[in-house]
Amino acid sequence: MDSETATHTVRVLAFGQVAEQLGGRHHEHTVDDGTTVRDLVMALGLESWIQFGLSVAVNGTRCDLDTPLSNDVELALLPPVSGG
Repeated sequence: MDSETATHTVRVLAFGQVAEQLGGRHHEHTVDDGTTVRDLVMALGLESWIQFGLSVAVNGTRCDLDTPLSNDVELALLPPVSGG
């Protein structure tokens, strides 16, 4: 049996202050099979954004933070918008 863990390539598209924190809008990451959106958000050091209402979308469809990531998907990180 193969003991190697399968990996997936995820394209990350960040907006607003999240993009500023990550140093740009476009990133690519390799994650292990079974990695969720939340896992990747935490690995990117963005856990504080979760409590501020970070929205996420996979391939253009909003989803839950516990959504598993698959190969060759685009994950959009959408911080809450404030205005006055």
